[in-house]
Amino acid sequence: MLLIGNGRLITRGSNNQLIENGAVVADGRLIKEVGVTSELRAKYPDAEFVDARGGVIMPGMINAHNHIYSAFARGISINDYAPKNFLEILDGLWWNIDRHLLIEDTKWSAMATYLDCIKNGCTTVLDHHASYGDIRGSLFAISESAKELGVRTGLCYEVSDRNGEAKMREAVAENTEFIKYAMADGTDMIKGMMGMHASFTLSDNTIELCKENTPEDIGFHIHVAEGMADVEDSLSKYGKRVINRLNDIGILGKHTITGHCIHVNDEEMDIIKQTDTMVVHNPESNMGNAVGIPPCMEMMKCDILLGLGTDGYTNDMFESEKVANVIHKHELADPGAAWSEVPKMLFENNSKILGRLFNTKIGVLEPGAAADIVVSDYIPLTPMTVDNCDGHLLFGMSGRSIITTIINGVIKMKDRQLVGIDEEAILAKCHERADGLWKRINSK
Repeated sequence: MLLIGNGRLITRGSNNQLIENGAVVADGRLIKEVGVTSELRAKYPDAEFVDARGGVIMPGMINAHNHIYSAFARGISINDYAPKNFLEILDGLWWNIDRHLLIEDTKWSAMATYLDCIKNGCTTVLDHHASYGDIRGSLFAISESAKELGVRTGLCYEVSDRNGEAKMREAVAENTEFIKYAMADGTDMIKGMMGMHASFTLSDNTIELCKENTPEDIGFHIHVAEGMADVEDSLSKYGKRVINRLNDIGILGKHTITGHCIHVNDEEMDIIKQTDTMVVHNPESNMGNAVGIPPCMEMMKCDILLGLGTDGYTNDMFESEKVANVIHKHELADPGAAWSEVPKMLFENNSKILGRLFNTKIGVLEPGAAADIVVSDYIPLTPMTVDNCDGHLLFGMSGRSIITTIINGVIKMKDRQLVGIDEEAILAKCHERADGLWKRINSK
């Protein structure tokens, strides 16, 4: 049993509280009780005490859309790569990397990503994977890395027609096999979805094949209208916009995640709401790719379940929150925009998204919820209350302020020291695999 106390505890959830000198008790993988430190220490005298030293105790962060395969892109230089638009970025960088990834590269990309998540207080990751150089077994390799480092994760493989029918069918099979594997896993630490790239790289026949191989109540994870090329392709080939096409085919719904949704109109937002489809916003990636800014404030007004992800840009969800906060102000020329909407995406909606995938309640500190708990060393210099704590987190914290990370009731990092994890060995292996990958990419 763990007792994490002596800090300002933020519970989140429907009964959000900030408990001064608060504490949370974890019994195994679940939270047993929250309350005042002195009272809980007296009640559970034999529990292992984790001292927050006056910092902030809160639920672990959630990344609702990531790309683990992008880990080895950091610092890469590709010969003759000078993209002028999003399609050139996809083909010249991301598809180029995934065409050269081998199964060992995938494994160590996952190790690097999950390690970084632990250090930044991100305890659950929903990933959208592609490795067309070595497809079969790739999701299993990622899940083994997640198990080894103890991070909660949801995985899917990015089905696409871009590398031919044979590889498309391999990708569908990889999803199908992993979904069955995850459904049989009783830990509630891994989940599978049917992944698809984007409408413009998917034929109707391919989408139908994905549907046929997806069990009931398992959703799809697909990029939607990230760039205008996706919209233009759908209009020219099918006479309808992307959301309309996906709705007609029948893959939208409460278990489906649509990433980005930058270029969607009012009619499409109505369909997203009517089908109760989930959306994930990825602000830094959108800016980096110069593809535009989605109508997130309008989506929130429509009560669409809109979460926050990083698209592989970072594993620091505080960083993603900060960028989301400012880009909508800039885009709308409204300094009042995004103050309440972005924290709702990150802390409330990401938790609700996981509620549709996992059996355990995640993203809150309350009895019966997952014991995914982080501690920040942040000491406020102004009064901190339940009403203004989001402002403190936005302006006072970053991933590197996290000092302790607990996932599923297991301490993974304590006082900035990783527990049971050989970081030096992991990074050395990652460096070796990245060097080989870069050489293969530039060998032509």
